[in-house]
Amino acid sequence: MVTNSAAKGFRFSRRSEQKLRSLHPALVKVARLALRKSRVDFTIISSRRTLDEQRQLVAAGKSQTLNSRHLKGEALDFVPLDPTTGKGRFDRGLAIEVAAAFMDAGQEQGCPVKWGGMWQGFEDIPHIEMMKTKQANPARASG
Repeated sequence: MVTNSAAKGFRFSRRSEQKLRSLHPALVKVARLALRKSRVDFTIISSRRTLDEQRQLVAAGKSQTLNSRHLKGEALDFVPLDPTTGKGRFDRGLAIEVAAAFMDAGQEQGCPVKWGGMWQGFEDIPHIEMMKTKQANPARASG
């Protein structure tokens, strides 16, 4: 289980809060709990996308599908923040810490998530999505 980092005082930026508003309520709860659990601060860089935005990402080779969970607000992308500088840094080690907090938070909230860093073939390190096989518990998501 990931340790609680409340003492570190991590808070989402205004930009991250804006991104969270477009997501499924259960995923928002998972993200907020993940931030409290994580030993590494992070920011949300992508949330719900339009089909046109998704098409552009596929064309640029940054995504492989037009059937992304981002289209329904059931996925987000994050960037860990460097503990020394506070700046976003695409670092696998830091991302593993954040992803572990997300997976732990998802289990705790009854909304399991998958991390794109564990995918075969196309590794999507910043990506977190709600699992298709389990429906989020609406009662827990609203509380």
